[in-house]
Amino acid sequence: MKNFAGKVVVITGAASGMGRDLALQLAAKGAKLAISDMNPIGLDETVAMLESRGAEVHSQLLNVAERESVLEYADTVVAHYGKVNVVFNNAGIAHHAEVEQTSFKDYERVMDVDFWGVVNGTKAFLPHIIASGDGHIVNTSSLFGILAIPGQSAYNAAKFAVRGFTESLNQEMQLAGHNVKVTCVHPGGIKTAIARNATVADGSDAAQFAAMFDKKLAKTTSPRAAEIIINAVEKDRARVLVGADAKILDLVVRLTASKYQAVTAKVSGSMLKPR
Repeated sequence: MKNFAGKVVVITGAASGMGRDLALQLAAKGAKLAISDMNPIGLDETVAMLESRGAEVHSQLLNVAERESVLEYADTVVAHYGKVNVVFNNAGIAHHAEVEQTSFKDYERVMDVDFWGVVNGTKAFLPHIIASGDGHIVNTSSLFGILAIPGQSAYNAAKFAVRGFTESLNQEMQLAGHNVKVTCVHPGGIKTAIARNATVADGSDAAQFAAMFDKKLAKTTSPRAAEIIINAVEKDRARVLVGADAKILDLVVRLTASKYQAVTAKVSGSMLKPR
């Protein structure tokens, strides 16, 4: 995707964080935007910011976990713009709890948004992306789609699944000869609201977890993350690591294989101790 000017770009999870910053930066490159989120106030704020910059934008409340709604949304966007060139399946949620304290419903809720939301968005828009003749699908996994840590089994499961799904899709597009590029995004700690909005196990301190994440793990700003992702899409990269932490820990996993788990268990235990 060498040039976003005039391209129709769909972004889920656009009410805040990376989704909002992706929209703002892509608008500056001349893209026509279709943005969605479940947060009406945040979504309206993003729309106002885009329109103040002269961007063409279509917005809609959307729960990416609701498959029929996503399929209808794809038809709505195509009816509005006539085509779709790029989809950023960016919406996501988090849950912090050990396996013993994580309910089946917690696993289902995280998987429904973080994994099935990506599948729903990809499946709904893929025929239109192929038909555009110049398409790109960008799926947000995570650093936690590369390595696992304690207390994040639901999030890890979803993000590892996104990685596998996206890498398989990339190969299929190549084999089919479609002019569709596919990028899997692995952000490290990004300064967004995802940790502050995360649910936790009963009896755990959500504010403590959020404060720890913001202070110790969130090293990359959201605008900088969006810039890195867009640059990778412009260069048709199949994989992008966002942040120095993502790059370093990816290398650690590559060099140590399963031995990294003992290290992350010790470090995570230390970081999560009450102070």
